[in-house]
Amino acid sequence: MDCLKIIEKLQKEETADREEILFLLENLDGETEQALHRAAAEKSRERFGNRIYLRGLIEFTNYCKNNCFYCGIRKGNRNAQRYRLESEDILACCRMGYGLGYRTFVLQGGEDPWFTDERMTAIVRAIKREFPDCAVTLSLGERSRESYQALFDAGADRYLLREETSTKEHYEMLHPKTMSMEYRLQCLETLKEIGYQTGCGFMVGSPGWKLEYLVDELLFIKKFGPHMVGIGPFIPHRDTKYAKEPHGSLALTLNLVAVLRLMNPKVLIPATTAVGTLDPRGREKAVLAGANVVMPNLSPASVRKKYMLYDNKICTGDEAAECRRCLENRMRSIGYEIVTDRGDYRD
Repeated sequence: MDCLKIIEKLQKEETADREEILFLLENLDGETEQALHRAAAEKSRERFGNRIYLRGLIEFTNYCKNNCFYCGIRKGNRNAQRYRLESEDILACCRMGYGLGYRTFVLQGGEDPWFTDERMTAIVRAIKREFPDCAVTLSLGERSRESYQALFDAGADRYLLREETSTKEHYEMLHPKTMSMEYRLQCLETLKEIGYQTGCGFMVGSPGWKLEYLVDELLFIKKFGPHMVGIGPFIPHRDTKYAKEPHGSLALTLNLVAVLRLMNPKVLIPATTAVGTLDPRGREKAVLAGANVVMPNLSPASVRKKYMLYDNKICTGDEAAECRRCLENRMRSIGYEIVTDRGDYRD
């Protein structure tokens, strides 16, 4: 097999065999890696031009009922400083973001039972009432079909639910027995059936990982057909059982972003906070490998350091306006423009 021929196949056919993708990821050198990233960036530009879409991230609660072994806000972490934003605080974040040109707000939190369907639907309705031209994305974890339907009926447009891994033995290594990979994957199917623009994704280099698992994830995503895909390197948190595990490879993450783009030309792919945490220019590198979304933090500065999924997370102090200007300059430096557009998925 030949790496350049596999890249060409991905460009033309938007897919490849499992063995071909595995061979490609195992055998990239400096030259072929650059070729892969160039091909992915070209594919992204064909579809989206040089536009990078903004998503205003609001981390509104760090309470969580789950005990995922890798996560800093898991229920069992007694060192976490817990908080919940009030509805008016969330709306204030949206108002600030709207003034800065954001037209999508991402409400992300742990699986916090305090935010019942009644409370969450009221928040979604309030945002849509005040900002009818904006999209609302939710990232609240696993909920019932009835809950997802109620939130959709209230006006939520998109839902992010990263499966992290769809390999059962790997999933069970990362999660307690109270959680089920099958149920998580069913939640993704349910979200699509209801009509959400649905996002999935995975960690790169999480404890117990194998390259074969990551290739299987690429093939799962191709089959599932999401509208958004978020991937980032595993970064350990000091208050978890995996505190001393090495972080995932940035280089491998960028290569996976590139393959994802070639296999899924239409999807929205964020340059995640985690890649920026490992490398000051990580988000720029992700865009140059095919990503086309950035998600600055609109949460109040007073709570950002409390939403610590992993250690050393970036963007815990910048004011929203400063962060927006910084990202705009960063994207311009590599030939891209941030746009004030909802950035909806379009067939």
